[in-house]
Amino acid sequence: MTQSDSIAYDVVVIGAGPVGENVADRTRAAGLSTAIVESELVGGECSYWACMPSKALLRPVLARADARRLPGLSRSVRDPLDTAAVLARRDEFTSHWKDDGQVQWVEGVGADLYRGQGRLAGPRMVEVAAPDGTRRVLTARHAVAVCTGSGAALPGLPGLAEVRPWTSREATSAESAPGRLIVVGGGVVAVEMATAWQALGSRVTLLVRGNDGLLARMEPFAGELVAEALTEAGVDIRTGTSVESVKREGGTVVAVTDTGDRVEADEILFATGRVPRTDDIGLDTVGLEPGSWLPVDDSLRVEGHDWLYAVGDVNHRALLTHQGKYQARVAGAAIAARASGVPDLDSGPWGAHAATADHDAVPQVVFTDPEAASVGLTLAEAEQACHRVRAVDVDLATVAGASLYGDGYKGRARMVVDLEDEIVRGVTFVGPGVGELIHSATVAVAGRVPISRLWHAVPSYPTISEVWLRLLEAYRDN
Repeated sequence: MTQSDSIAYDVVVIGAGPVGENVADRTRAAGLSTAIVESELVGGECSYWACMPSKALLRPVLARADARRLPGLSRSVRDPLDTAAVLARRDEFTSHWKDDGQVQWVEGVGADLYRGQGRLAGPRMVEVAAPDGTRRVLTARHAVAVCTGSGAALPGLPGLAEVRPWTSREATSAESAPGRLIVVGGGVVAVEMATAWQALGSRVTLLVRGNDGLLARMEPFAGELVAEALTEAGVDIRTGTSVESVKREGGTVVAVTDTGDRVEADEILFATGRVPRTDDIGLDTVGLEPGSWLPVDDSLRVEGHDWLYAVGDVNHRALLTHQGKYQARVAGAAIAARASGVPDLDSGPWGAHAATADHDAVPQVVFTDPEAASVGLTLAEAEQACHRVRAVDVDLATVAGASLYGDGYKGRARMVVDLEDEIVRGVTFVGPGVGELIHSATVAVAGRVPISRLWHAVPSYPTISEVWLRLLEAYRDN
């Protein structure tokens, strides 16, 4: 099929996950005709194998943990979780892996959906290979947006494929709890899935290659407190341990570590990073390397291509759904502005056309017990960036609102303050319920709110938000 035989749109989006959906929503709102191409389920990784199913698995775990800390309620929640009921609720959150509702949403915004594998076929051209074997070419007058996300990275261990290891997809969609589960990794997916499956009846062994502990990209105390709680829950955590080989003996997975230990389980989950899903989307037809991350400017436009955008995980800026959706809003606005003839956005401040939050105000919540939440720079990162900073810490258990969560509350908060600009560079909270605190910290960091003004943001009593007052007092008094 030639370009003259193709179907023309203003914008073509490859990938109908939350990121692609938001790009399409913004371009359609601007009056641009938009096609969106999806090879799997409309709604993407987050809806079916990541954010939604994982949090559906974890919410009963965290609710029970909160209840067990409360006198008057703790005796009522001694029994194990009803694993079948938890999994059934998880299935409802994924719409039983059917995307009818998401398809209706796409149709509702006026975008045209094409099912099949979308591949670039040259500048401004996308070839769609449909499941029935038919092919068609879509052309884009203004922009093509690559929103294909990322997939699980697996190590190059001999025989790994025969073991049929779990990735994050299998871990969030499993039909039953394995009796024994090995989790390889120490990041967010590893600790969240260890938390969930241990509570749902599995005996979990967590193998962490490095010696930096869990959640190494957060403040050290975050990983320490999460590790302590996982150990108390029964998880066997082994740091400084690498998997050298893995095989199945009958129905049993056998992992051999670099120390020669044999660890046996029914399933093994590798939570060892992500790779871009760009290996089979035709990057070579436009001079880019298949399988690579796609560097972009702050309007999410791929370097050297004035018509090509890479939004979400594929640009490797911040592999988080909420950051991808934020980027999608920026990209959609930039595409619409350029399509309407706005002068080159590169020539000055971009405002709504710049994804500046990807640099210094990225929030994240880890849904373990205790929760860990952070935004901005850690103390180490701020010092490495040559900021003159000071960290102030507060024991969250001393905050009145935290005491209402029950006996034995454990938590900690850190605020990293820039001593020259008198602004907050980063904040980390660890403790039950702190996930709902992080947006206040995000506003402070993204808005570069002066410490002098934060004194006048009065936290309600008695809530955990009063930790802000305690952090400011600690900064003033030290």
